Amino acid sequence: MTTLYTHQNENIWKTWFLMAFFLVLVILIGWFISYYYQSPGILYFAVFFAVFMNIFSYWYSDKVVLKLHKAKEANRAEYFDLWNATENLSIAAGLPMPKLYIIEDSAPNAFATGRDKNHAIVVVTTGLLSILDKNELEGVIAHELSHIGNRDMFLSTVVVVLAGFIALVSDFFLRAQIRGGLRSRNGKGGAVLLIIGVIFAILAPFAATLIRLAISRKREFLADASGALLTRYPEGLASALGKISATPTPMKTANSATAHLFISNPFATEKMSGLHKLFMTHPPTEERVKALTSSTATR
Repeated sequence: MTTLYTHQNENIWKTWFLMAFFLVLVILIGWFISYYYQSPGILYFAVFFAVFMNIFSYWYSDKVVLKLHKAKEANRAEYFDLWNATENLSIAAGLPMPKLYIIEDSAPNAFATGRDKNHAIVVVTTGLLSILDKNELEGVIAHELSHIGNRDMFLSTVVVVLAGFIALVSDFFLRAQIRGGLRSRNGKGGAVLLIIGVIFAILAPFAATLIRLAISRKREFLADASGALLTRYPEGLASALGKISATPTPMKTANSATAHLFISNPFATEKMSGLHKLFMTHPPTEERVKALTSSTATR
């Protein structure tokens, strides 16, 4: 039987695998660039950077996200309904109550962040609180608690760091080739390495982005299902998603690096079809609502 924690162990394994993969990948990229440019210092820097970014993403990614979106901690007196709903659902889910933060923004949205369930944070916008009723708010909070229980937010953060670093290395390599500021290997071997490097530099960020977005869409479907199981009222979340998608207001602090964290696209654009769906951070709302309402019909 599916429960809130069905995918937790899978996500923990994926998270550590991605961090190990990130470490190895950075070292390999550093070796390639240092070999091509005949500069061992690049490899040493790559190793240091890989270790540093793993540590940094584990301990400080949530603080960076909160700062980026100008979130402020919520107090119980001012946001009693939010606090009460989160506390009750946390007890029902068997999770420690997360810290609550507010973003002053009329666009309705929410997300969860933090490295584990004991250091979790749920963030909602003032716009979300203004348009949702009690059942809808509980549906959204249950969705975010599901991300916490499943360790989705940490997995997503690691994927972002990995994809971001690959894009950074790609940009560095291409710029170096254009400027020609570093001494590279000559001859046929150097030419082959150059071709391999350019192909990798062009395709790697694209592939990493597609992987990141695919993981994001899958985790949203799973969090919807887990949230519905937690509240035992899928209609609440379905109605909330409908209201959120019907508000075509992008968030003032919308950022492509963190867009996948939110319950709905913070850029308020999702009307895509076909191959365009590959570049969406979230599944189409109609598909999410259909999945929730169809589960209701079969109960």
